[in-house]
Amino acid sequence: MKIALIAHDKKKEAIIQFATSYQHILSKHELFATGTTGKKIAEATGLTIHRFQSGPLGGDQQIGSRIADNEMDLVIFFRDPLTAQPHEPDISALMRLCDVYQIPLVTNLAGAEVMIRALEVGFFGWREIIKKNNQQ
Repeated sequence: MKIALIAHDKKKEAIIQFATSYQHILSKHELFATGTTGKKIAEATGLTIHRFQSGPLGGDQQIGSRIADNEMDLVIFFRDPLTAQPHEPDISALMRLCDVYQIPLVTNLAGAEVMIRALEVGFFGWREIIKKNNQQ
């Protein structure tokens, strides 16, 4: 599966800890991330991560483009709901694309742990059905 990892500045440490804890699961998948988040996760875990631009410089939009092209399967986005983000329109667009294209989106640690456990046991067969329907 193709998994995007994104985190706002105040949530970067949490996503690094998450990736470290679940490295054994994430290592079996193709990982993508916005710039700084990807760099920090790769440094902490040794995981191979395709890095886009940082979020404010277009990274969220680059991931959104992959979603629109049906080239992303899951988005794990540790958002900071208490801090205003200058690129909020990009974040909203990314979340909207996840809804439009039926891409699972989790925005906090609790949701990410549920999703990663589901991924561990292979609970994403429905993604192949959606991909097939989108290609017709």
